[in-house]
Amino acid sequence: MDVSLVIRQRLEKFGLDQRDLARAAQVTESYISQLLTRKKAPPAPGRTDIYEKMDKFLKLPSGELARLADRQRTEALKRQLADEPAPLFQEIRALILRKCHPDKETHVRAIFDKQPFGELERLVTQTLLDVVKGVATEELENVYWLRMVAELGGRSLEETRVIVLEFLDTDIFHLSIENCISFLDPLIESWDIDLATFALEVVLNPRVVAGHVKNFEFVQREADQLFVEEPGLNGFLQDAALSGTATEEEVEFLKRLRFKGKRPTPLYYYRELQNLRDPLHFRAP
Repeated sequence: MDVSLVIRQRLEKFGLDQRDLARAAQVTESYISQLLTRKKAPPAPGRTDIYEKMDKFLKLPSGELARLADRQRTEALKRQLADEPAPLFQEIRALILRKCHPDKETHVRAIFDKQPFGELERLVTQTLLDVVKGVATEELENVYWLRMVAELGGRSLEETRVIVLEFLDTDIFHLSIENCISFLDPLIESWDIDLATFALEVVLNPRVVAGHVKNFEFVQREADQLFVEEPGLNGFLQDAALSGTATEEEVEFLKRLRFKGKRPTPLYYYRELQNLRDPLHFRAP
């Protein structure tokens, strides 16, 4: 039994229609229709609030649809892993390069051309995607922010919520031009990278994002270097809801992450843990 079948059965049982469900979930009727006809895959439970709203409306046990969606997505992922991921659209690469600091753009472009969808391009794209996803996740319940994004894109509030939910469910192998137009382009002002240390600075559009400069460092640390715990990491480890399933190896990886500037929150480490577990981010040896 999958998500769409359960939803259709509950709608029929209570004499409801797609429009009622769309209104309760605060999305468009078209989006609900595509979920029910399986034209769209159910979004990842950890990246959306839609299942909680639908469970309540359809009088299902809390977490029921999320559980079904997680199982359905896992089965679909197993089928997809056999396929070689396709590189980014040229339009997406062009956007990312256009946002690059002018002093680095020529050099970075040469690396991208020499190593299509190589380590550097994936690192930059993944970091930009993570930053913008973080903003979208934090603001998903902020009606004022959603209306502002809706106005920038000339869309309704419900249409914008659908686009946000779909964006949160994507990854660097499935980024679309629509994702770039709706989020990467308007939210990212620029980015810069130190090609010696791979330290990244991402500047977000200050008109739509508070605290708009994000810094990331990827630096090798010697075994005898002292480890200084991040407050955000401590908060993550102390919150069983965030770190309860983390293995010792995963925690050690999170401890080795280094940052400059603003400090990461416990939620950042939770998201990094999910990225670490996502099979789409790694290739089998």
